[in-house]
Amino acid sequence: MKLTLGFSPCPNDTFLFDALVHGKVDTEGLEFSVVLGDVEALNQRAFKGDLDITKLSYHAYAYALRDYVLLDAGSALGRNCGPLLIAKKWMTNEEVESGSIAIPGKYTTANFLLSLAYPNAKQKEAVLFSEIEQLVAMGKKTSGLIIHESRFTYAEKGLVKVQDLGEFWENETGLPIPLGGIVIRRTLDRSTQQKVNRVLARSVRYARQFPEQTLDYVRPHAQEMDAKVMMQHINLYVNDFTEDLGKDGRQAVRQLFKLAKERGVVDIAEEQLFMD
Repeated sequence: MKLTLGFSPCPNDTFLFDALVHGKVDTEGLEFSVVLGDVEALNQRAFKGDLDITKLSYHAYAYALRDYVLLDAGSALGRNCGPLLIAKKWMTNEEVESGSIAIPGKYTTANFLLSLAYPNAKQKEAVLFSEIEQLVAMGKKTSGLIIHESRFTYAEKGLVKVQDLGEFWENETGLPIPLGGIVIRRTLDRSTQQKVNRVLARSVRYARQFPEQTLDYVRPHAQEMDAKVMMQHINLYVNDFTEDLGKDGRQAVRQLFKLAKERGVVDIAEEQLFMD
């Protein structure tokens, strides 16, 4: 059985999918046709329902529930790993909210967290995440919301951190922050969904056990080619939650959508979130 599989070229995704894509683990007869894309591009494809399995932001998942269900394996979820709001100088909340902000996508979890922290920020423009630092450094945007490996490089460009939205979330809830997850078509039979989850968990375990074996796949796709930065990125976003959400991970996801529903961002039924 061949399934279409979408994920980003970022180090954490190529790291965890390497063994699955290249047959380094038992795929239980499954084959995968890979589609690489920026997180917001994958979000948009999920809204169309045109991939069998895909990475998406947790914010976007609220709008794709009709077609997809969340796997327990593959999530980017943890502590001290949230998006950062950066600028050329430190800013007050009022200065942030009155200025222009470059964001990595309307439906990213990063933008959702920004809306919670700065509810009056209106001048937001979605751009490719890799362009955000430059737009802020050039003064074309007052501030920028960065994700992925940019969090390790912004200071080199003379930029400063205004707010760590992961810290904001953890102070608000005490829970790890859910950033992105892997979903699968609801129309696929349950045994196939469970098989994909097992194979993905196996791929994550292999990558964590043999990280050096993934570098030939990770390095060519990484925005930041420095090996140290790549491994910092991977270690930040790939952890025990990536192998299995578990009780705490599921609680964090439920809390994200509970807050979103309470604040009028989305309207979803919580029982639809997880695969049985």
